[in-house]
Amino acid sequence: MTELTTLVNPEGLPANPAFAHGVLVPSGATVYVGGQNGIDSTGALMTGLAEQTAQAMRNVLAVLDAAGTSPENVARLTIHLLEGSDVRAAFAATGPVWGAHPTAITVLMVAGFARPGVLVEIDAIAAVPAGRIPAE
Repeated sequence: MTELTTLVNPEGLPANPAFAHGVLVPSGATVYVGGQNGIDSTGALMTGLAEQTAQAMRNVLAVLDAAGTSPENVARLTIHLLEGSDVRAAFAATGPVWGAHPTAITVLMVAGFARPGVLVEIDAIAAVPAGRIPAE
């Protein structure tokens, strides 16, 4: 799939292979992925931060695929973690699922989620290639 996004990493800001400081997206169709958490297709909540994070990322990937796009076209990820969660453990769990697709990322610590036991929620914004928009 063709990448639609261009990473913006200005000189003078620290470089990091895990994220971009900005992402340029040409005008066109976008998909806004609602908050995904560590719940599988049966509705079961995974246990532990790493498992929930990996499942949340798989859920994001499923929505992207259904919308006709892929991680290369994600302009922004927002990751909400339960207060006190280990950010490094959550980040480590994303790698095997997400791969090397840096984008603009914001990580927030929150006091809680609507469903008890949820430790992480991830939402995304992605560009959708022309001609790949699913039929309504």
